[in-house]
Amino acid sequence: MDDCIFCKILLGTLPSSTVYRDNLCSVFLDIQPVNPGHVLVIPNKHSENLAGLDEETGAHLFRIGQRIAKALRQSGIKCEGINFFLADGEAAGQEVFHIHLHVFPRFKGDGFGLKFSPGYFTKHEKSELDSIAEQIKLVL
Repeated sequence: MDDCIFCKILLGTLPSSTVYRDNLCSVFLDIQPVNPGHVLVIPNKHSENLAGLDEETGAHLFRIGQRIAKALRQSGIKCEGINFFLADGEAAGQEVFHIHLHVFPRFKGDGFGLKFSPGYFTKHEKSELDSIAEQIKLVL
């Protein structure tokens, strides 16, 4: 993709601070990190979203993310916990449309958090949950 910033990084036309690369994915530091050590795990082949990614590559992104999480904990970077974050689609907060997994260290008082809608705290009836489960099962 000519206008994809991550594809340009993969081609070497834009700089990156690369942590890891193999035949399926690359890992580099985020230029707007939540905390120091915040990395992006991306497929080497362009895919806008998870639906366009083959399952093996998708699984590989998470396997590498797990290795990165372990490395962050052992690196000496301030890290009391780890977050994985993947935004799939604009409504989910995706800003760069080359699917990517954020892996970032967390520590008490770092200022990062999630904001929940008021409806989040309402427990749903089992029948409603079962109906939603059936909708999903039908298309699996």
